[in-house]
Amino acid sequence: MSKTAGTLPDPSRWKALAFIALAQLMVVLDATIVNIALPSAQTDLGISDGNKQWVITAYALAFGGLLLFGGRIADLWGRKRTFVVGLLGFAAASALGGAATGEAMMFGSRALQGAFGALLAPAALSLLAVMFTDAKERAKAFGIYGAIAGGGGAVGLILGGFLTEYLNWRWTFFVNIPFAIIAAAGAYFVIREPAGSRNRSPLDIPGVVLSTLGLVALVYGFTRAEAAGWSDSLTVGMFVAAGVLLLAFVITESRVKSPLLPLRVLTERNRGGVYLSLGLAIIAMFGLFLFLTYYLQVVKGYSPVKTGFAFLPMIAGMITGSTQIGARLMTRVPPRLLMGPGFLVAAVGMLLLTQLDIGTSYAAVILPGQLLLGLGMGTAFMPAMSLATHGIEPRDAGVASAMVNTSQQVGGAIGTALLNTIAAGATTAYIADHAAGATDPKLLQLQAMVSGFASAIWWAVGILVVASAIAVTLINTGRPGAGTAGPADGSGRADGVEDEYKIPVVAH
Repeated sequence: MSKTAGTLPDPSRWKALAFIALAQLMVVLDATIVNIALPSAQTDLGISDGNKQWVITAYALAFGGLLLFGGRIADLWGRKRTFVVGLLGFAAASALGGAATGEAMMFGSRALQGAFGALLAPAALSLLAVMFTDAKERAKAFGIYGAIAGGGGAVGLILGGFLTEYLNWRWTFFVNIPFAIIAAAGAYFVIREPAGSRNRSPLDIPGVVLSTLGLVALVYGFTRAEAAGWSDSLTVGMFVAAGVLLLAFVITESRVKSPLLPLRVLTERNRGGVYLSLGLAIIAMFGLFLFLTYYLQVVKGYSPVKTGFAFLPMIAGMITGSTQIGARLMTRVPPRLLMGPGFLVAAVGMLLLTQLDIGTSYAAVILPGQLLLGLGMGTAFMPAMSLATHGIEPRDAGVASAMVNTSQQVGGAIGTALLNTIAAGATTAYIADHAAGATDPKLLQLQAMVSGFASAIWWAVGILVVASAIAVTLINTGRPGAGTAGPADGSGRADGVEDEYKIPVVAH
């Protein structure tokens, strides 16, 4: 396969990476920074306990539901344009959220943030996919991106703590504005998309409607289950609707001429393995973020700022795993030998955290547990992010990137709801078993809460082990750069999968 003008390295690609990474950091920060500010915002705006979940849910529904559409828009409009529009829209929505005077304005701004995030996130990842074509450079670029994607959430906890404690909750929204403006200006002047990488096929409207409604129903079903229980009629109805809509979406995509999500993106064995194992790992991780935040603040009495700093070992582990282990080994070993063991190391870190008790030592249990979890996740995320868009026809890069974000968003929604429900059930059972002999009701409540966290973390350990097994079993591609007649992107895959993508797309 000869090199064309579209595959020559972009001279400004490393500068572009800085702005893409800044935008990714902003989106990931926003996912956790608002959690810390939520109690203060709730009080100021008079949001009821029943409605407070919508500050999180409105964002998650818009983001998760519109991601595939956002990825396709990036392929159609051009990734640079979509990226800049997404950034400016996200900044405007953040300004609206920071200036909110009531719950309706807050919920609306969060939904707008989610919608523009759904444009921004797949455009950012697909820009990396089409700009970094050399195997070693790609490893470095995705190492940096993976470290930010994994560690940014914990940075959000620190920043959210500082802003809420020393300024005001409104600054957790306003802080996005400089991030977005700098990243948008940088992208406008620095990013140059490879020629011929757009997909100008007409938009698949039935696919957009079915996928958006199906994903919204799925995310809302899990969010609803957390608050109302799994047997609630609306929860069950949402899951049934999601199943029907997503099945109809798959049938539609197999029949239309220009599908929103070409099924070959999903059915290719390696890519499918990445989406599945990454989604499962995120389920485990999102649940843990929630439990550790509550454990440190409620049980240990940490301030928001101290809680944020307590997550630093996980960030350090992720950055080390991504940039020093994943990026260095990615061009030397097959991805499954990084992802499988990476998820297992993370599971060992989780296993340590199942020992949580009221008097647990931070230094003896939580710190090493977080380090192992961060190292394992960082090592696994890096090849996963790269492989998800590896060898894909450039015109499909946006929608393949959107699927990475979709598996993360849906995984996050499932993780928060599923593990929270397990924890709540175990907490109730603990109180029922120990109420008779309890002398201090407050102490019993704390012991029950920690027991609930430990039970849910055991499930997270199991989920990570399954993610590891899926990565090792399904992902069978060789190391990037192997072989002699590899494609111009440096993948060197010898399994012929590359052509399976190239020929049908060009034929459209």
